[in-house]
Amino acid sequence: MRIAVAGATGNIGALTVAALERAAHDVVRISRSLGVDLTTGDGLDAALTGVEAVVDATSYTGADRDAAVAYFGTATQNLLAAEKRAGVRHHVLLSIVGVDRVVGNAHYAGKREQERLVTEGPVPWTIVPATQFHDFAATVTGWTEQDGVATIPPLLVQPIAPEDVADVLAEIATGAPQGRYRDVAGPDLQDLVDMARRTNDARGHAVKLVPTWSSVLGPEMAGDVLLPGEGARIAPTTFDEWLARQR
Repeated sequence: MRIAVAGATGNIGALTVAALERAAHDVVRISRSLGVDLTTGDGLDAALTGVEAVVDATSYTGADRDAAVAYFGTATQNLLAAEKRAGVRHHVLLSIVGVDRVVGNAHYAGKREQERLVTEGPVPWTIVPATQFHDFAATVTGWTEQDGVATIPPLLVQPIAPEDVADVLAEIATGAPQGRYRDVAGPDLQDLVDMARRTNDARGHAVKLVPTWSSVLGPEMAGDVLLPGEGARIAPTTFDEWLARQR
């Protein structure tokens, strides 16, 4: 089966490409660095020739809400339009558990726009909401670290291994569209501060952590906001198992 992966050089995209290739699928990698630009549409029509399904694992790292909405909106509109022209039969979107419960975050606002366009768009779809990845805590400290000190919010999360997310996306892409898929999460609850401490220790990175809600992520994410709903699909890899591979 010929399947395209948008965001193919990113963390989840690259793992999804690998998962599909292990299953002997013909994978088309879509990325600006590979000559296909979602924001302009350049190269999309050629890339999607003969493609039956598309996995959208694109991301955006900016903190401006309007810019995030504009990026996801433009990229998704261009991708869906090209998919319709190419006769793509299944659009698989990686999204976030709790995306409708976090209003102020720029990335979540962009993902909501992306979901809206997909659900109202011309291509049959599956949206896969996943919890935070196992490397998320270290990512947050990287955003805030200055002079060996990093602020981090004490979030309660149920993180999932990036490889497990990729396996789910690869599996779903080869099947029929399912609409909104159930939440996908890891097997155990974690405190983000403890995750950051343990990840940095495993990687030999010395940083002082300051737990606070006055950080890049605020109290709108407190409590069970980021946790999966009832009936979630639980992936197998624990945080401890993932952490052991970071040493």
